[in-house]
Amino acid sequence: MRAPISVIIPTLNATNSLPQTVASLFEGLEAGLIRELIFSDGGSDDQISALAEELGASLITGDKSRGGQLRRGAQNASAGWFLFLHADTYLAENWSSKVLDHITAHPDQAACFRLRFRHSGLRPVIVASWANLRSRLLGLPYGDQGLLISQRLYNDLGGYQDIPLMEDVAIARALRGNIRLLNSAASTNADKFIRDGWFWRGARNLWALSRYFAGASPESLASKYDK
Repeated sequence: MRAPISVIIPTLNATNSLPQTVASLFEGLEAGLIRELIFSDGGSDDQISALAEELGASLITGDKSRGGQLRRGAQNASAGWFLFLHADTYLAENWSSKVLDHITAHPDQAACFRLRFRHSGLRPVIVASWANLRSRLLGLPYGDQGLLISQRLYNDLGGYQDIPLMEDVAIARALRGNIRLLNSAASTNADKFIRDGWFWRGARNLWALSRYFAGASPESLASKYDK
């Protein structure tokens, strides 16, 4: 039996964080879950090509757009399941058993991981708890929680939209709640929250989400997102 999962990671000058992200995937290789690793790059000027070769990953290049990068990655994937991860997302130990359980028991559902920040203190716990509650009650995880989805279901939804922001929200809405929250964590960095302040960054994210739901274009939101 061939390994069932293609791991797809969008990259943009991410060579500093990728080795640890890939290291967290090793148990999936040992468990026979991962068939291939795909980096979908959006115009990096770092050593992504050399790193991809060193790690045995396929490298796809194209325009910068996280939605477009994820879409291109999926178009070049061959496994029956896709696992989309951000380049700075590390999966917790024993994640592979939770993923295998999901694939076996819930083949018609997508899944995401519980969010955890790699930063100590009460504020990151509160923000992550809200994200996990939103994922559970509203079926609305963000991309830093990863997305596990069968190729069939992904294609039925039309896949990721080629948009620079809110691509994770768009596909979650297309799933209409058909997404499970796994009992396993995805740890991400908190750089933007630390830079902008936990409350202010959370408020900006919520405001951007509200504007998107109200009809604002992902392009206009992206132009202001990191300013």
